[in-house]
Amino acid sequence: MQQLAAGIWSQSAPQSFYGLHVGTRMTVVQLGDGQLLVHSPLAMTPDLKAEVDALGPVRHIIAPNIYHHLYAGDWKAAYPGALLHGARGLAKRRKDLVIDRELAGETFPDWREQLDTALLEGTMLNEMVFLHRPSRSLIVADLIENFETSPHWPTRAYLKLGGIHGKPGLSRPLRMIFRDKKRARRALDRILSWDFDRIVLAHGDILESGGNETLREAYTWLKG
Repeated sequence: MQQLAAGIWSQSAPQSFYGLHVGTRMTVVQLGDGQLLVHSPLAMTPDLKAEVDALGPVRHIIAPNIYHHLYAGDWKAAYPGALLHGARGLAKRRKDLVIDRELAGETFPDWREQLDTALLEGTMLNEMVFLHRPSRSLIVADLIENFETSPHWPTRAYLKLGGIHGKPGLSRPLRMIFRDKKRARRALDRILSWDFDRIVLAHGDILESGGNETLREAYTWLKG
């Protein structure tokens, strides 16, 4: 895994979505008591598990929205003592998952020293967004994408048609999931009020700096 700053790591992996090569990324945060929070877990491999175990005990597994949940059950099985936190509505989609806590917007007591949270309301994603305050890192799943390009021509076409080829943003098709734009705008403005510079995102390259300004510009289309 790549260490981004003290107490935060990430690992990316290939992932296809409806035939598009968009990849995905897992983020691991070390909490104040040394236990770990695993955000949007990847497919588990022996090597990845060994790397995570070397950092500390896994206490929280986060399925941050209704799409980022594919491997949550495997991680819960590997760490039965961990709490699985699932996005609102995920329990209906994944009845095989035993979700311990629903992500409804509040900050869990174990996280308060390191993390702030906000629910991206007004969308079909029901995504919980996290701010790792010590490193000024925003941790997101589908809030923003960042692809320079792609060698896979259908994916490249998607990026161009979506208006995000070579620049960070949210593709035009995905904007349709914003059903209540006023609520979404209020939630986004709260996120933008946070002090962050880096954005650790699931699809594309990490935005190492200028994240707040980039996110603000990427959502100029969202009028409240």
